[in-house]
Amino acid sequence: MTTTQTAKINLLGLDRKAMQELFVQLGEKPYRAAQALQWVHFHGAQQIQNMSNLSKVLREKLDAIAEIKAPEVAYENTSADGTHKWVIRLSDGNCIETVFIPEKTRGTLCVSSQVGCTLNCDFCSTGKQGFSRNLTTAEIIGQLWVAVRGLSLQQGLHDHAVTNVVMMGMGEPLLNFNSVVSAMDIMLDDFGYGLSKRRVTLSTAGVVPAMYELRKVSDVALAVSLHAPNDELRNVLVPLNKKYPLKELMAACKEFFKDDKRRYVTMEYVMLAGVNDTPEHARQLIHLLKDVRSKVNLIPFNPFPHTIYKRSDQATIDRFRDQLMQAGINAITRKTRGDSIDAACGQLVGQVKDRTRRNERHRLKVVAQHAE
Repeated sequence: MTTTQTAKINLLGLDRKAMQELFVQLGEKPYRAAQALQWVHFHGAQQIQNMSNLSKVLREKLDAIAEIKAPEVAYENTSADGTHKWVIRLSDGNCIETVFIPEKTRGTLCVSSQVGCTLNCDFCSTGKQGFSRNLTTAEIIGQLWVAVRGLSLQQGLHDHAVTNVVMMGMGEPLLNFNSVVSAMDIMLDDFGYGLSKRRVTLSTAGVVPAMYELRKVSDVALAVSLHAPNDELRNVLVPLNKKYPLKELMAACKEFFKDDKRRYVTMEYVMLAGVNDTPEHARQLIHLLKDVRSKVNLIPFNPFPHTIYKRSDQATIDRFRDQLMQAGINAITRKTRGDSIDAACGQLVGQVKDRTRRNERHRLKVVAQHAE
């Protein structure tokens, strides 16, 4: 007769509500959840036995069914500009990438939500890798756990080197809704990472129904990967637009912060030479955003192998930005960081066991093009 051993619960992936439910199941008071959260995320405890303000009996009960299992760092590197990249190997052999961008007044961590991406945006290296699966809450928050430990000057404590988190790494966050929301809840929790709602940003290509749902359950900041001012062009650059066109997307953007007039949706717009960067494109963008409380981040395109796109030159980007600003739209140009270690926007690829075969099709297409 054989017996199967039940996998232990990874405390890293439990938000406050889930942690409370666990302690209640153990016959303990719900407030123990806050203590456990603090041990896991602020103190960086890797062993349940280290939770010294829990009784020995409770620690033994907890240890029998749970563990603190941090992600494995397969590789890390720092660029000359201080950008730091971690390649994290998951238990199934897939790898994801996480990037930290230091600035004078803040430190921003770019976190992945999927292994690869279900979408296939034409200008994005991540999209060409195909898709394997969604990340668990533990795998999402584990990226922040690793970064905080790696950057800490206080023996692994959370000493706030990471001040901002952006869900802008590999994947479309709103297609992994529950795990992403749970991870962001831990980021915002005072006993987790205590980040401000204005300092946690979710970026979406425009999964409109999930945008309405997100508004109900979370008040994090919102960014939209726009990249085109009309449906015809966006259908090519961001194929999801065929399902949720700009009229529907803009309606969702207007709804998102309608109860807080101080908050704006960030529109991300990658600058592609001769594709979406002309004065006419700027005029169309101004018209599109005229009734949407928004600000625009212009992103110089970061090239990757075999892409057909090129970066707009600086004069073109400046002219595009100035045209938006003259129309009353707050627009800035995002500085490229980490491109020397392939850590810039759109360059994250990881190691994806592609279930969609998109990567194989893309490789065969490139080979055929070179053979012509």
